[in-house]
Amino acid sequence: MSVLKGIRILDLSRFQACPICGMILGDLGAEVIRVEEPEGAPDRTWGQCGPDGETLLYKVVGRNKKCITLSLGAPEGRKLFYELVKLSDVVLHNYTQGSPQADYLTYEKLRGVKESIIVVALSGYGQYGPDAQKPCFDGVAQARGGSMVLNGFSDEPPIKTGIPYIDVSAGLFATIAVLAALYHRDKKGEGQAIDVSLFDTATFITQSVGTLLLYELSGEVRKNIGNRGFHSYNTCQKAKDGWVVLSVATNSIWRRFAKLIGRPDMAEDPRLSDDTKRFHNAYLIDEVVSSWVAARTVEEVTSACEKARVPCGPLQTVDKLLTDVQVLAREMVVPIDYPQIGRVHVPGIPFKLSRTPGKIRTPSPALGEHNEEVYGGLLHLSGEEILQLKAKKII
Repeated sequence: MSVLKGIRILDLSRFQACPICGMILGDLGAEVIRVEEPEGAPDRTWGQCGPDGETLLYKVVGRNKKCITLSLGAPEGRKLFYELVKLSDVVLHNYTQGSPQADYLTYEKLRGVKESIIVVALSGYGQYGPDAQKPCFDGVAQARGGSMVLNGFSDEPPIKTGIPYIDVSAGLFATIAVLAALYHRDKKGEGQAIDVSLFDTATFITQSVGTLLLYELSGEVRKNIGNRGFHSYNTCQKAKDGWVVLSVATNSIWRRFAKLIGRPDMAEDPRLSDDTKRFHNAYLIDEVVSSWVAARTVEEVTSACEKARVPCGPLQTVDKLLTDVQVLAREMVVPIDYPQIGRVHVPGIPFKLSRTPGKIRTPSPALGEHNEEVYGGLLHLSGEEILQLKAKKII
């Protein structure tokens, strides 16, 4: 059973954050219709492209979606769009406040078309505030949100993470909000506006480990923690044949780890008696741990830590995911066939529902692939009318 079967989403989002939301709703069974400009959306060709000329990112976030073309800039195009809104439940977009596209998609306007519509606006800085009209990408949000200064070591400049976790997290927050809004609509019959921003997401994530509380209570602005945990001992060390990461948080795990490396005396050292002291005196631990790890292979280190119940794992490159036994058991890489490029792997569904599991049903659609299905099937336009719209570059 698809839990969101019967829910229709109009997805006007681009790039990563908001498309992640549409992708997950599609994974859960919603009918997600991606609406693109007749010439194609910029995220089809922006960034790293595959052999078919389309971005690898789109191959991921476009799955389980249909695609139609439509020019919102043309009055006739907006009329068609509003007809689709009448038949839909949710509208997604990530246009910046103040842009013409955002003006067409305000909750106030769309509520006038359908009272129960849910409108998601995912932007850089949100729908209000002095910076609402500023553009923003993941890296900017990481920097301004206070997390980038934590990355890297003391003798290095600030480092942005390679994976755009702010984008992905904002998409997840938008998904949660959509599900809550659908639940409210089922109870009250009311739609609503959903406002999610990259900067809000970044500031939330940065504060979630207590960074701001640390400053308010002790005056410390923590920076450049490298591979340490924010409030415990964490390290990345080189073994004979690779690297491993060790997360030795809590006193009980620390005692087990000290015994494992043959240094039970370290568990009694007052300089290392709690997580905070181990964080600040990590160099004392690293001196011992680096030698212990260097004398062993990655397998020997991870196996020994597993037996001692100490969190530890190998540093892997992405190609190893294709053969990682846990990844395969959890179906976190899923093969899917794409026209023109053949069989490739996309991310699996990261949540497991026992009664209503998600499913990857279709690859990312070609530009306008579902024009006839949507305009003919939903809006009951004739074949001749569709051809005329194409000729006028409305679709």
